[in-house]
Amino acid sequence: MRYTPLSASTYREHRARYRQQMEKGGLAVFHSNDIMPTSADGSMPFHQAADIFYLCGIDQEETILLLFPDAYDPKDREILFVRETSPSIAIWEGAKFSQAEAGALSGIANVQWTSNYDAVIKRLVPQAQHLYLNSNEHLRQGNEVETREERKNKELRALYPLHSIRRSAPIMHRSRSRKTREEVEQIAKAIAITGKAFQKVLHSLKPGLKEYEVEAEITREFIRNGSRGHAYTPILASGFNACVLHYITNDQVCNDGDVILMDFGCEYGGYASDLTRSVPVNGKFTPRQRDVYNAVLRVQKEATKLLLPGVFLADYHKQVGALMEKELIALGLLDEKEVAAQDPEKPLYKKYFMHGTSHFLGLDVHDVGLWNEPIAEGMVFTVEPGIYIREEKLGIRIENNILVTKDGQIDLFKDIPREVDEIEALMAQGKKVVA
Repeated sequence: MRYTPLSASTYREHRARYRQQMEKGGLAVFHSNDIMPTSADGSMPFHQAADIFYLCGIDQEETILLLFPDAYDPKDREILFVRETSPSIAIWEGAKFSQAEAGALSGIANVQWTSNYDAVIKRLVPQAQHLYLNSNEHLRQGNEVETREERKNKELRALYPLHSIRRSAPIMHRSRSRKTREEVEQIAKAIAITGKAFQKVLHSLKPGLKEYEVEAEITREFIRNGSRGHAYTPILASGFNACVLHYITNDQVCNDGDVILMDFGCEYGGYASDLTRSVPVNGKFTPRQRDVYNAVLRVQKEATKLLLPGVFLADYHKQVGALMEKELIALGLLDEKEVAAQDPEKPLYKKYFMHGTSHFLGLDVHDVGLWNEPIAEGMVFTVEPGIYIREEKLGIRIENNILVTKDGQIDLFKDIPREVDEIEALMAQGKKVVA
């Protein structure tokens, strides 16, 4: 294992959070992801389903978790199923979890082989009043492929049509959005590696490089520091490409005089980091680039202060919009009188800042959370305002990851440079090293 996992006590705490929100007589079932095919005999690297990983830490295919707090036999109140290994599997695929190893990592005493699942579920379901089934209810999900969890849910519902069904997703969103101490530490490890990669880029960036060469430098730093790679597909967008919000082609030349927008983040131990920095390819901002950059930076700093317990994200985003309006007027991009007369449902700032400012961060880069409930202590958010001026071929976005505390915020990216003078100084230093 290339990363240090969370402790068994943390996984016990995660499961306790879930159980506290279950109705009496509830039996919850969680499944791992499938290994997805490519073509011929190829397959994609396995990526564990975030919810089961959150609850037990087992990063392996064909894993199943049952939570049944009111089971008659105490041994049946938590059961973990893992894939049974064999000499052949060990030769071709490598080591799999033994029952003892899975139990030690997860903190679950009753660990069985996945092949026992059908018999156990047939024995336990008659004791249960409700079946808690999990599903992907992320606001932005649009997956057309049926997951293993969806497939197994259909099977259970067909076998037990008279049992009432409860949704696990709201419980998981509420539980996962409030990070435990070790989760924050894991995110911080991912951020530290991301920061190293950014420093490398500042020292090596120069006109004439291809965007994918910058990506390669980042990827190398991630892998050599124990990460499995990027938490999401990176954006390395120079010049006009920075005005394309989800630009991932990364195949153009970084030209002298352009700003390159770099949106990337390391994954460590399943947890994501999410950084955006916009820097001059030649190491020096023009006066206009500096003005736009500092406008975005001011919005980011003020927006961070607004992330407080009790605040609703919808209200927060409206406040950030008002901050951005002032900056766009000062830059000459919006007219103050037109802004005063605008349709509140169609704010003019959206022409230059068309995306949201913050999203939950955790096991997923766009992590789960409940937007109809207020911000709470222990949540981690991105803060990523941007200004995109297509006619000037200039896009600036600055993004940090913020932990909400009872007293305010902790900037988990505080050690990663973002001031104009810092960036220019580091890039100048890199040129001296190369020379």
